[in-house]
Amino acid sequence: MGVARAVTEMLGPVGGAASIYTVAALFLVAVMGVPKLRNYSLRYVLLGGGLFVAYEICLALALAMANDRQQAIEMLVINYLWPALTVLLAVLVSGKKTNLLVYPSIALAFIGVAWSISGEQGLSIEQIAANVATNPVTYAMALTGAFLWAIYCNLTKRISNGQNAITLFFIMTAISLWIKYAFSGESGMTINLESGGLLLVAGVFMGSGYALWNYAIIGGNMVLLATLSYFTPVLSTIISSVILGIALTHTFLQGVVMVTIGSLMCWLVTREK
Repeated sequence: MGVARAVTEMLGPVGGAASIYTVAALFLVAVMGVPKLRNYSLRYVLLGGGLFVAYEICLALALAMANDRQQAIEMLVINYLWPALTVLLAVLVSGKKTNLLVYPSIALAFIGVAWSISGEQGLSIEQIAANVATNPVTYAMALTGAFLWAIYCNLTKRISNGQNAITLFFIMTAISLWIKYAFSGESGMTINLESGGLLLVAGVFMGSGYALWNYAIIGGNMVLLATLSYFTPVLSTIISSVILGIALTHTFLQGVVMVTIGSLMCWLVTREK
């Protein structure tokens, strides 16, 4: 995510994002082959693919359109509400009786996000509102994306029938972003050695990460996967901050830890014995 932000700073928010997903799609085609539409159910392509594309556009543009690198890191933390939301949706859809501790666990994750974006002044509704007001569209996209990915994770295992259409989904995302680029009014992109190198790294990393994730949620051990995924907010935030040269404040790190603990508690109180 940190490398993706750096690329969009050089190539533009929409053009940079479209370029990253194009490289990722080409990489996946080279590694996994050209996707054959007949191998996938129409429901999986429309529902799963639609959710995937919508999420990726929300995340990519939230990162790219953030006012600065610090705000881009905040977008990451908001995005990483999805593990807790995934558990919440699973609980609501299953209709089974569940441990009531799941709700305060989810609340802790949301408080962690609020804590992260409140600044050094401490948790304040007025301060959060002021921060969001500086760029409400990006905050809305990041939060919407978290919900979309939670829905995607709950649906994919049910409707995929063991199929992995990640390459097709990346192609769909790239095409959608290029269409948006055509109507965005962004100026032409100039790719040099630095931006081209970062673009290649971002595309390969993103394509690899999502391909592995999709493979895992379709056929892997969901308990183990969920446990490991709850540490993603901390790892992603710290690594991205190093790449972007951002010094994280104590308040921000505390918020990231709250999101991680809240998500981990969600898993602990809902896992099957």
